[in-house]
Amino acid sequence: MEQRNNVTEFVLLGLTQSLQGQKILFVVFLLIYIVTMVNNLLIVVTVVVSPTLDAPMYFFLGYLSFMDAVYSTTVTPNMIIDLVYEKKTISFQACMIQLFVGHLSGGAEILLLVVMAYDRYVAICKPLHYMTILNQQVCVLLLVVAWVGGFVHAVVQLLFVYNLPFCGPNVIDHFICDMYPLLKLACTDTYVIGLTMIANDGAICVVVFMLLLLFYGVILHSLKNLSQEGRRRALTTCGSHITVVVLFFVPCIFMYVRPPSTSPTDKFLTVFYTVFTPMFNPLIYTLRNAEMKNAIKKLGTRKRK
Repeated sequence: MEQRNNVTEFVLLGLTQSLQGQKILFVVFLLIYIVTMVNNLLIVVTVVVSPTLDAPMYFFLGYLSFMDAVYSTTVTPNMIIDLVYEKKTISFQACMIQLFVGHLSGGAEILLLVVMAYDRYVAICKPLHYMTILNQQVCVLLLVVAWVGGFVHAVVQLLFVYNLPFCGPNVIDHFICDMYPLLKLACTDTYVIGLTMIANDGAICVVVFMLLLLFYGVILHSLKNLSQEGRRRALTTCGSHITVVVLFFVPCIFMYVRPPSTSPTDKFLTVFYTVFTPMFNPLIYTLRNAEMKNAIKKLGTRKRK
């Protein structure tokens, strides 16, 4: 414990050391963060106030947008602020909080994507029983399970890192506090912990990704039993879901399904799934969903009146 307290803060090297590059990135990421928050919160508000969006799919979509807003907020604001400061530091406590909240929201979102795949499976393969199987109590229960699963995942991550001795150096070649850069700074052998991280992060990513592909494979196979219009609507909805799943899981698999070490590509992969994916998700869902677009238009009309 005494050894660990030798490091009270970490120095983040950020995305680039170029001052000109930092100014450009400041503007780019500030705009991305504004777009991300506006779009995700717009979906949350639309789902809450629109009586036409009472299906379980929109209930889960609203919470996915909320999770994306939380996930983005754990990373992007600090990154934007650091781009205007010469010395980029984060306290040990703030680093642990960022690590915990990031894995909490990320883990919960992974499980929510599974729930949303199950929702589409029931809606398309068992349409007559859809509202019975996914009634309000079941939807709330599934959402709680997603948050609890994310919480357990985040606690495991935090406990492993928090008890490591950090006695210097304290420079992290990254723009956030993440598992592998922190393991690299620990003043002890982290081989076993690194393998545990692969089992916790990598295995979860691969298993859940394969499960999602299986779900959507079964759904696509069942489309032959639908009418042409039903097939078109199902393909549109599932296409949006599959796109979001690929955008989220592919970078995560590249990050965590490998030996525990840092790589020059880590920063760019992290930017993709922590900054760009939360921005893309609401655009993907709204652009391909007529009911959501109509509800947003009605919400805008109501505000103007």
